[in-house]
Amino acid sequence: MKNEQPKEKFKTMIGGQALIEGIMMRGPEKDAIVVRSKDGLKIDVKPRKIHKKGSFATWPLIRGCVGFFDSQVTGVKALMQSADLVPEEYQEESSKFDKWLEEKLGNEKFQKALIGIAVFFGLAMSIGLFFLLPMVVGSFFDQWIDNMLLLNLVEGVIRMVIFAGYMLLVSRMSEMKRVFAYHGAEHKTIRCYEAGLPLTVENVRKMTRKHPRCGTSFLLVVMLLSILVFSIASSALLAVVPALANIHGSFLYRLLMIVYKLALLPIVVAIAYEINRWVGRHDNWFTRILTAPGMWFQNFTTNEPDDSMIEVGIAAVEAVLPEEKGADAW
Repeated sequence: MKNEQPKEKFKTMIGGQALIEGIMMRGPEKDAIVVRSKDGLKIDVKPRKIHKKGSFATWPLIRGCVGFFDSQVTGVKALMQSADLVPEEYQEESSKFDKWLEEKLGNEKFQKALIGIAVFFGLAMSIGLFFLLPMVVGSFFDQWIDNMLLLNLVEGVIRMVIFAGYMLLVSRMSEMKRVFAYHGAEHKTIRCYEAGLPLTVENVRKMTRKHPRCGTSFLLVVMLLSILVFSIASSALLAVVPALANIHGSFLYRLLMIVYKLALLPIVVAIAYEINRWVGRHDNWFTRILTAPGMWFQNFTTNEPDDSMIEVGIAAVEAVLPEEKGADAW
């Protein structure tokens, strides 16, 4: 008989990210990077920048964009730091270009420059692959489809196919299998903590590796929500500027619509954040339906971890627990 999954007793705001041979965990007060090396676990804990309640960065919708950008920068920093902490066999020798940049800019400026470049290209690749490419391909269907909702639905299907194919290919890469196993360790450890069980390898091991508040779920919400937002906004634009109908199907029309939709992306991200925030605080049949696609996609983005990876997850969660019990409640 299959063991019953321990029930969740509360929801924590603690969340993390898989790294190279490690995990970054973010708590309400601290961020921690835990990496396994030959000498054991290397743990680096830093205070987290907290926005004061009522500040501009905490306003509804605004906080979604601020949080998304902050997570991108923090994630890149953590990846770079984990690369310095991992065992030598996982490290790559710096290229001549990297050495030249470090020599010209200095180590601190070099690190900031790399972070900026990495965040820029990471966002550019994500937007280009999962949004711009589907927009370009989908725009050619306007020759046969006049209905905005149907046109954006086709574009959404193309987007989801590209995303699913990308995840499937990445999940098959040997070097990513261990990263996804650490991702699984992160989820299982948080699940154990939310179930109110002692954080032991035995307890964590029996938890599911899927979590409804995973970043994968957020990405899927963004993609699905974009269908609705783009449809409403595109129809509104045509109503406000009816002259656009005269150039429907032309290159200029397609270009204008693509630029318009790209400009709407921050709004989509902001709304998606608020949806995920609400879903994360409730557990009922409706929220389970909303999180189901993201939970299914985690079959590709998480793997079952070994005990050594679970130990990393436990150390990462314990490192960011708040001093006041319950201060991390979602």
